[in-house]
Amino acid sequence: QVQLVESGGGLVQAGGSLRLSCAASGRTFSSYAMGWFRQAPGKEREFVAAIGWSAGITYYADSVKGRFTISRDNAKNAVYLQMNSLKPEDTAVYFCAAKRSYEPGTTPRNYDYWGQGTQVTVSS
Repeated sequence: QVQLVESGGGLVQAGGSLRLSCAASGRTFSSYAMGWFRQAPGKEREFVAAIGWSAGITYYADSVKGRFTISRDNAKNAVYLQMNSLKPEDTAVYFCAAKRSYEPGTTPRNYDYWGQGTQVTVSS
């Protein structure tokens, strides 16, 4: 069982930056691939970024490539999402998720554990 708690969301102006954190419980955190997803009002949950066990594999949605960076610290049981050059269309609730696999994925249904989400609002 893995419990995930996100933090770091907030209100920021377009062009600004935020760093999301996800703290995970459990002694086997390094055995999970991790992902960030987001969901805007009235829209389906969508993939943002994912990282494998050892950070050697990372995936990004085209919409955030070059602006967002996912990283993990297995010693701290944490995964991060650095978000730069934020746009109003990045406004959403951001969720952290864990997948019992070496390789990360981009499909929400393939993830086993989810956090409660943190709101990110980007004003124009």
